[in-house]
Amino acid sequence: MSFPALVRGAALALALAALASCRIESAAPSSDVAATHEGTPSGEVWVYTSMYQHVLDALEPLLKERLPGVTVRWYQAGSEKVASRLDAERAAGAVRADILAASDPFLVERLARAGDFLPYASPHVLRAPRSLVDLDARFAAIRVSTMVLVHREDSAPPPTSFAALVDGSWKGRVAIGDPLTSGTAFTWAVFCHARHGDACFTGLRERGAIVAGGNAAVLQKVESGEADAGVLLLENALTARARGSRLQVVWPTDGAVTIPGPVALFKSTPNPVAAKAVVDVLLSPEGQRLIVEKGDMNAVDPRLDGPRGGPGVEALLERAQPWTPALLEQGLTRGGALKEAFSRAFSR
Repeated sequence: MSFPALVRGAALALALAALASCRIESAAPSSDVAATHEGTPSGEVWVYTSMYQHVLDALEPLLKERLPGVTVRWYQAGSEKVASRLDAERAAGAVRADILAASDPFLVERLARAGDFLPYASPHVLRAPRSLVDLDARFAAIRVSTMVLVHREDSAPPPTSFAALVDGSWKGRVAIGDPLTSGTAFTWAVFCHARHGDACFTGLRERGAIVAGGNAAVLQKVESGEADAGVLLLENALTARARGSRLQVVWPTDGAVTIPGPVALFKSTPNPVAAKAVVDVLLSPEGQRLIVEKGDMNAVDPRLDGPRGGPGVEALLERAQPWTPALLEQGLTRGGALKEAFSRAFSR
């Protein structure tokens, strides 16, 4: 998998290699994050994020323990709302956020290209697969979400691939997210369109796909029996199963769609010392473990298992569709056209 923006610059790669040669794999800088920065982290740090509120609640005690002088404030909302708020603040010349922890790689890449981010390479990114680290140090993934197929235990044989939803080789009703309102659904749509062109959307429409809004709506459609299968975030499926749902997960044979969740520091932050320290905590082994255990998402630390004992990040990337520079450009520069094609297909 090639994470967005890996096609540029190797300067950081050299720096990371030099730092990596000095580190000890089994002795991560996890206990005293503050010591890695000049001065003692203190003051207020605003984090704009689409991570689930219960994950943020779980991270709060760790942040308070590691950074007692720092007050972390959260603006938590869906990726589209986070993007809208940031765009409004940028237009007004008053970005309040110090840190962005998003689930939309296209948003992060757009802001990175605009020069909004302060380069920072946390020592913890040395553990992460290189495909999840921007080589210019503008951002790095702190989590990976995954789009898979789901169905009910009592339903007909499920689709085995995303392609089967488009080409008609599977007969049934499928629920999909709306790429006009859901960031994760949009990312999946970019992958689908890159492989099948406009036939992706027309094929889904002709076969009666149900556009359900966000992931919660897709889950409800499948659980209620209105849909036989769905395209859903793995984390939502695992959480549902943990509460007793009869939902089953199918890993698509044409590859799951992984969605890296990057973290980045805004260049405009008035408190870079504390902001960097917060990023370090999120990437620390303890922070990563909470993301897995409470969020049912994959950590970027390859030493950790995936959610509910599933594959770790390296095995996950091997069973995923690869990110490419062409995919990145399609989502960035042709996102509006892609959404229009989706609207045309489903308005017939």
